[in-house]
Amino acid sequence: MPAVARFHAVVVDCPDPHALAAFYAQVGGGTPQAKDDGWVVLSIPEGPDLAFQHVPAHTPPEWPRADRNSQQFHLDFDAGATWQEVDAVQEKVLALGARPLDLESDAGKDFRVYADPAGHPFCLCLSASA
Repeated sequence: MPAVARFHAVVVDCPDPHALAAFYAQVGGGTPQAKDDGWVVLSIPEGPDLAFQHVPAHTPPEWPRADRNSQQFHLDFDAGATWQEVDAVQEKVLALGARPLDLESDAGKDFRVYADPAGHPFCLCLSASA
């Protein structure tokens, strides 16, 4: 199907665009570029641009709720072809300020769920299943 517009970026509301862009730059690569006080863009190598917009009264999603303040979207990152590789990436994202949302058994799953420092869900995925 032909496109009627070209994809530009994913925009994420957050309380601190500079801090959240720095977090995702360490996770996915790239260098954040401040556009103004309330807007920072991160061009991730081989991925879409992520833009971070200041929202003073930001309320993070309540994962995994769907009835109120649902996650609305999340980001997936390939973290390795084995769980050992995912474990190594997990250690790094936790050190950067992520927190686990779902680290129960990996059986039957090809991902793990975390919250970024602003509370948005994201997943570390087995790249072999992507």
